[in-house]
Order: sequence, then structure tokens, then C-alpha cells
Amino acid sequence: METKIQKWGNSLALRLPRAFAGQIGIENGSNVKLQVEDGKIIVIPLNKNELRLERYLSRITEENIHGETSFGKPVGRELL
Repeated sequence: METKIQKWGNSLALRLPRAFAGQIGIENGSNVKLQVEDGKIIVIPLNKNELRLERYLSRITEENIHGETSFGKPVGRELL
């Protein structure tokens, strides 16, 4: 299928046909990752779990967690 690139503000936009979007499970508002490989643009859908805080927190282990850092005594309104 051929399509046309169009100007959108200062960027360029590519409209994805609904059938293509449906095949990879993306819809309006979906987050995707773009990368270029061998002169081709690749669109990778990010599932909602990849964007959750819990996913990042689950990667914290006893080996990679850092200790507390002291920044000195409060000097302003930090206590509020």
C-alpha cells in the first residue's frame, strides 16, 4: 500500500490505515516507539504495561538500590 507524507506543524505525519493499526494493536492515543534501521522507519507498539511505574519499580533490587543521600539541614520551606 502506498500513502502520502503530509506536513503537520513543523513535523511530517504519516497516516496509518485502520487495518494496519488493527494488525499491530494500536489505536488513537496509543504510544509507539519509532526507530530507523537500514533506512526504514519501524513503528513498535508499546503496550500499556511498559509505561507503568510498577514495571520500573519491579526492577529495583538489593544490588542496584542506592542509599539515602543527605542534602544538609532544611534552609527554607522544605518542611511545609
